[in-house]
Amino acid sequence: MTTLICNCNQTLPLQTRPLGQALAEELKEHTTLCRREAGVFQRAVRETGTLVVACTQEQRLFAELAGQTEGALATIRFVNIRETAGWSQEASQATPKMAALLAAARRPDPEPVATVSYKSEGRLLILGPLDTAEQAADALADVMQVTIWAEGPGDAGGSQARRYPVIAGSLLGLSGWLGAFEVRWSANNPIDLDLCTRCNACVSACPEQAIALDYQIDRARCSGHRDCVKVCGAAGAIDFSREPVEHAQRFDLVLDLRGPQASPNFVQHALPQGYFRGDGRDLPALLKLRELVGEFEKPRFFHYRQKLCAHSRNDQTGCSACIDICSAQAVRSDKSRQQIVVNPHLCVGCGACTTVCPTGALAYAYPRTDDQGEKIRTMLGAYQSAGGRDAVVLLHSQGQGQRVVEALGRSAQLKRLQGLPARVMPLGLWHTASLGLEVWLSAIGYGACQIVVLLTGEEAPQYKTALTEQMAVAQSLLHGLGYAGTHFSLIEVSDPQALDAELQRLCGRGAAVPQGPGVAARHAVQREKRSTLELALDHLLAHAPALHAAQAPHSIALPLSGSPLGSIAVDTDRCTLCMSCVSACPGAALQDNPQQPELRFIEKNCVQCGLCVKTCPEQAIALQPRLLLGAERSQSRRLHHSPPYACVRCGKPFGTLKAIEAMLGRLAGHSMFQGAALERLKMCGDCRVVDIFTADNEVRIAPPPSADRS
Repeated sequence: MTTLICNCNQTLPLQTRPLGQALAEELKEHTTLCRREAGVFQRAVRETGTLVVACTQEQRLFAELAGQTEGALATIRFVNIRETAGWSQEASQATPKMAALLAAARRPDPEPVATVSYKSEGRLLILGPLDTAEQAADALADVMQVTIWAEGPGDAGGSQARRYPVIAGSLLGLSGWLGAFEVRWSANNPIDLDLCTRCNACVSACPEQAIALDYQIDRARCSGHRDCVKVCGAAGAIDFSREPVEHAQRFDLVLDLRGPQASPNFVQHALPQGYFRGDGRDLPALLKLRELVGEFEKPRFFHYRQKLCAHSRNDQTGCSACIDICSAQAVRSDKSRQQIVVNPHLCVGCGACTTVCPTGALAYAYPRTDDQGEKIRTMLGAYQSAGGRDAVVLLHSQGQGQRVVEALGRSAQLKRLQGLPARVMPLGLWHTASLGLEVWLSAIGYGACQIVVLLTGEEAPQYKTALTEQMAVAQSLLHGLGYAGTHFSLIEVSDPQALDAELQRLCGRGAAVPQGPGVAARHAVQREKRSTLELALDHLLAHAPALHAAQAPHSIALPLSGSPLGSIAVDTDRCTLCMSCVSACPGAALQDNPQQPELRFIEKNCVQCGLCVKTCPEQAIALQPRLLLGAERSQSRRLHHSPPYACVRCGKPFGTLKAIEAMLGRLAGHSMFQGAALERLKMCGDCRVVDIFTADNEVRIAPPPSADRS
């Protein structure tokens, strides 16, 4: 492992010796690594192993140099310590943060994940006014097979030359993704565009001007004089008696130029890959379209384990958190299989579904949660080893979030802003919604005093709601355990000035430092969400100030929304011990007792999915979000019991006293259950059959006739 650091023409106050000690490596400080000292990089890249370059500005240059260097063997990683640490008013105190960022960059690459494939042959559908659509088609036709869906002629009308296939009518549906879009429409216009010669005779002949240059007839304006039919003559393209015909066609890409006034076919926040909206003059969008011809792959961002899923049981829907939050509409309910289904082609990898999943049935796979957790633990460990205190982890996206963070660093170098505080360590994620409370709590256990999540306004609105709910649960847990202060903050900014102000308010000089455990946790983040949550809670409980107080709390109340922990309350006056809730419980939190009528509960297994509430025919169950403290949480306890009901004929128990009495009360007035029929309800199954058979024989076997009646 080799690390190259540079003070960037002496604009970074590097402390090479402490950095080297924290990384267990002898470091040499460079001044112009990307220019006069580039030979140092070329020599280092010839060595086998991993080469960490503490510069991202010249990443492209270094990659080119590596390609030109004979015998280059090293695996190169780049990390930004300039804008994120060295360019700040607190740069002289940022050595521990630099050590943390460098240590995280030295970690091995995550395991490869499965991929999802797309294949595009360049079949492009452009929707919009005919003139605008043709202009966009002209810019793309050299690499695309263009078809136009005409939505009016536009200001100038379409070209008289038939350069592209044009379809029109009533749009019935548009669905799919890159390489697999399907458009359905009804050809309900009297003008057949395949027969039309665009001679414009019908346009001139129509007295109501009901025909425009897209050659569609406006039925609201047409009075039925049929002059257009007459002038169409030999072409025969106009036929008002033609029955509408439904059509369907597949495309690889879609460019929608219809504007905001059109009814959208895709209403989700995250549009499917291969679908673009614009005005036809958006050069970046047109260039992106030109690139989308060929075969492509993306990571399969999720892993689903149906056995853990709390979505559906016994035709009842419990948890639908993943469906509700998905901004790409990639998750749907499959009632026939009692589970969810995730479309990997629509999934954009935000990971929000895995964050809100209470059981861990949906797990994030790019990178996996255990990889992210180990990265955070490595950062915090290196930070503390280098003498850092009161660490703050700033989670941001690798896109817009990264750009705002780096812009803040550049402004700080120009003395316009203060920059990232020395104790704020940024961590870029594919998406900020991909990590939730089990990782946040683990980070607090590792030594972070605060977790700040940066949103930039590009996220779906439901993501902010979900993250806020998760933070409320996590904060309630810490406050209940006696850890003072605000440990979790969500900030939404889109420019460096606003980010600077928020970070100074939360983490700058004079800001309150939240309280954490005095000993760093040693557990690793697991791939199983519930396991990680339990390990984090165990550590926080072991060092909780509240549990060492004179009056330790029995439990901690948690918010109703978003809590994956809690108990249930059973109304024993209504519960009949039918055990429907037991069969519905996905986590085996609810259990029966084979020896006697009894409902038992293990609180640690409860995920607060609500399936028991919806399954209960007596509406006798309510959720109680909380964290129960003490060993009782892991132990089975009795919620309700009832004496067994004994068969009135043989004495064998066959149900509960409460259930049989409830049934008798409900059926006592029914005409089908009177007399002997009602009495049979008090018998076990065997005796009921015997009683019915005996009574049937008594009715059918008549007494013998007497002698004097002959």
